[in-house]
Amino acid sequence: MSYRLEHLEELEAESIFVLREAFAQFENPCILFSGGKDSIVVTHLAVKAFFPAKIPFPLVHIDTGHNFDETIAFRDELIQKIGAQLVVGSVQEAIDNGLAKDEKGIHATRNTAQIPTLIDTIEKNKFDAAMGGARRDEEKARAKERFFSHRDDFGQWDPKNQRPELWNLFNGKKKFGEHFRVFPISNWTEMDIWQYIKKEQIALPSLYFSHEREVVRRGNTILANSPYLTLKPNEKITKEIVRFRTIGDLTITGAVKSKASKIDHIIAEVAAARETERGNRADDQRSEAAMEERKKEGYF
Repeated sequence: MSYRLEHLEELEAESIFVLREAFAQFENPCILFSGGKDSIVVTHLAVKAFFPAKIPFPLVHIDTGHNFDETIAFRDELIQKIGAQLVVGSVQEAIDNGLAKDEKGIHATRNTAQIPTLIDTIEKNKFDAAMGGARRDEEKARAKERFFSHRDDFGQWDPKNQRPELWNLFNGKKKFGEHFRVFPISNWTEMDIWQYIKKEQIALPSLYFSHEREVVRRGNTILANSPYLTLKPNEKITKEIVRFRTIGDLTITGAVKSKASKIDHIIAEVAAARETERGNRADDQRSEAAMEERKKEGYF
């Protein structure tokens, strides 16, 4: 008799092991929840990992105030459905208190303002591990991450000073004031995520499926029109059929023209895609090393 797991079952088992290991090693962990598909999958895995009990740690959302309405509505519905605790860190409050700076101008975003807000939220709630939905295939800086990614007492990341993880042994030891970021789905790809969503019938915000929306074309990026977007003199608002491959702030999240209204259509799109899902994120286009620079400061 042989025991063999399918590809998605292996990934699921690995992620559940990481989640349980984090819960065992840390005193006060949390899940970083953005309302995007990856954090939704991590939350789904956590539900399975600790069933029939409820998730034994809170979900943390860093609220920039520039969210899609669909994301917030989905977040609140999911929290109520699974009976989890929600902790919200407000970027606006951080700005009002002088902890973060609000950018001005046409390309203004609150993306970097999330960094001090996140670190402050972790410190105030005494979280010693924050579990996120980052994947190694997303971006080259994230490819350097370990499952257990050490952060110093300033919340900063040093990619050259991370611990080996041989034979799935994770070292969560830390000094006072330090914490870890934990990434249970590090080895998943975008295709794995979508196939798992289909297999598990996981609900998602409607933003991931094709819909008509007012948008603004800015270079190679299609941005959703919103009160937070400052238009250039030559930019025009048009209506197009689009969907979002990744979800962040209204001011930075680029859409793609798409008629994919079902998961099977999206899987076919992903299989044919020649650009990464973060290729339409305006925040990643600021410099070649934009993501790594932010991560070193304490970004997700």
